[in-house]
Amino acid sequence: MQRIFLGLGSNEGNSWLFLHQARSLIASEVGCIVRASAIYHTAAWGVENQNDYLNQVIEISTQLPPLKLLEKILNIEQRLGRKRLIRWGSRTIDIDLLYYGHLSLDTPELTLPHPHIPERRFVLIPMVEIAPDFVHPVLQKKQSDLLQVCPDNGKVEKATDAFLP
Repeated sequence: MQRIFLGLGSNEGNSWLFLHQARSLIASEVGCIVRASAIYHTAAWGVENQNDYLNQVIEISTQLPPLKLLEKILNIEQRLGRKRLIRWGSRTIDIDLLYYGHLSLDTPELTLPHPHIPERRFVLIPMVEIAPDFVHPVLQKKQSDLLQVCPDNGKVEKATDAFLP
């Protein structure tokens, strides 16, 4: 079985609700959620003058091949109101395909593993929570090792009720 990891993020509207709806749609239309990290309150990355995010990583099991999986998650984003106006800008929901097992892929539609994993604490911290020993197929390093050398110093805190809108 392939270990497939998705990164979820939201910083517009009721982010808690958007993450819940995304997980529900993934479970009903894409595949079984095997494992889920805690939800983290994180600083915006890429474009900094925007609201903080709620982020989470989930591991799923699916029979869908990578490009079909991408098509499904893009459809879920669209249905949950995602508008692609500014790269790394605010969004109701973002679903990134982080890893599809140990597959390495570079096409115009999809790059696997996700190229920004090593430089994003908001991805690595929840990845380490649920799969610390999962090895990056290109860099040949465990998630825990990638986190140790991650250059990102943005805020990543486990979310609590204090962060509820």
